[in-house]
Amino acid sequence: MSLWPDLFVVQQFFDQLECETLLAELKAASGSGAVVYGQGTPGAIDERVRKTFRVQPARQTVELVRQRLLACKEAIENHFAVTLTECEEPQFLRYREGDFFVAHQDGNTGLLRLDTERRLISTIIFLSEESEAPGPGIHCGGSLVFSNLRNRSRLQSAPGMLVAFRSETTHEVTPVTHGERYSIASWYR
Repeated sequence: MSLWPDLFVVQQFFDQLECETLLAELKAASGSGAVVYGQGTPGAIDERVRKTFRVQPARQTVELVRQRLLACKEAIENHFAVTLTECEEPQFLRYREGDFFVAHQDGNTGLLRLDTERRLISTIIFLSEESEAPGPGIHCGGSLVFSNLRNRSRLQSAPGMLVAFRSETTHEVTPVTHGERYSIASWYR
């Protein structure tokens, strides 16, 4: 019997100092609403589906994260028994109180004819701390939840943790109820 969902996890993908440095940059960075693919106008903002803010850090920061993800590619290929060719540019995300992303899949479903359909493995890097109790620098809600016809599973995240999963896995980000949730999303093809 295999475990569900099939996750690849690196607890300290970024250490505490790296997380603090990234958070400081992201809190000061500008950006705009994050887009949705697969329905309506491709690349449109639809806050009924995805309400979050995509921030734009310095180019060097984007490249640093992309290089770290590429360095992890072989281990992820081995875990999922797939061959991956590239890693998409990371998305740096800020979820404020009330922000969320409904249950969705990132690709590899065969249902859509979009470029995003070529995604095989999705990754999330958590930068901020999630807790049940509000506090300084902590967010409540904003949980990463996986679901299928039989199961629903909430991932207990921690700052600096990377989680990778097959892009056809249904997942969501529950509404943030306190604070701000910072994360980085990317996809291997």
